[in-house]
Amino acid sequence: MSKLPHIGTSIFSVMTQMATEHNAINLSQGFPNFPVDKQLTDIVAKLATQNVHQYTPMSGFPSLLEKVAKLTQQSYHRTVNPKDEILITAGATEGIFATIQALVNAKDEVIILDPSYDCYEAPILLSNAKPIRISLNEDFTPNWETISASTSEKTKLIIINNPHNPTGKTWMESDFFQLEKLLDSFPNLIVLSDEVYEYITFEQPHISIHHRPKLWNRSITVSSFGKSFHITGWKIGYVIAPEHLMREIKKVHQFLVFSVNSISQIAISEYLEIVDVYSLGNFYQQKRDFFRNLLKETKLQLLPCEGTYFQVASYANISNEDDLTFTKRLVTEFGVATIPISIFYANEKDTKCIRFCFAKDDATLIQAAERLMKL
Repeated sequence: MSKLPHIGTSIFSVMTQMATEHNAINLSQGFPNFPVDKQLTDIVAKLATQNVHQYTPMSGFPSLLEKVAKLTQQSYHRTVNPKDEILITAGATEGIFATIQALVNAKDEVIILDPSYDCYEAPILLSNAKPIRISLNEDFTPNWETISASTSEKTKLIIINNPHNPTGKTWMESDFFQLEKLLDSFPNLIVLSDEVYEYITFEQPHISIHHRPKLWNRSITVSSFGKSFHITGWKIGYVIAPEHLMREIKKVHQFLVFSVNSISQIAISEYLEIVDVYSLGNFYQQKRDFFRNLLKETKLQLLPCEGTYFQVASYANISNEDDLTFTKRLVTEFGVATIPISIFYANEKDTKCIRFCFAKDDATLIQAAERLMKL
């Protein structure tokens, strides 16, 4: 008997396979198609001939842990202990999985805010716990009245994602005030904050859990080097949590992967000495603006994009089809692969919206826009 009977092949895999079969431009899956920084690949080439290929310590390569602590201090003015409060993970997904498996028990409840990324629910179900799926407002802001009404003594965890995939929405300071009020009302509640796009924000600066000292002792944040440095295939991220929570997370991590790819950790540790992570916002803002200008020539209606490298658009004035049918037709008839927003909702809510990934080179974005103009 399946432990996850309702979960099939990921929509991301489905759309990527369709894109390959139909020679379509793949703006569905969230990975860049431009080169990695040569400074980073040169570091990897140098390390490949050195004695760096055996296990690193379970928590992470010591120098990288120090660099993450330094980056957190520089970015957020938060001091974290690299030995006890940081864990290098096999991608942000493993960090999320290990956190949920470590902290959520059978019959606990976990709040997920929809539309939500698809990796949150499975580890909750595998813990024999109950996901509580709550829809965001129409503008994709949190509905604090509904969230509060859905929280109880059974609620162990609330998962937040900021900047938000799939919508590109970012939280305001008022949202963090509401989150703090919620935790005041429920002393056993813990926050899991997915912040993998933290360095990809635009007009509004990113507000992090790291900015909120009141939340530090009851929060876990998850970050991604893969997203920040255009190396999604490396699958390397990190988790920051107070020691009493991190101790439990490390127990799961130890028996899930034990330690993360050694050469990747050492390469990133060296790269952090020379890279400017704060340039990412400007880099992707140019991509966003370029892509949005291209799409102005189409019949699609663009929603705001405040962060991430995703652009959501409505096709409501083009077709009455459900979004899954529309996206499949977009691949087969127009040669562009996207993601339907309904798959991010537990109730498969159809808002007639689709998600594009604009982390692509200009030639790819131009070619996709030319095809979309035929809609």
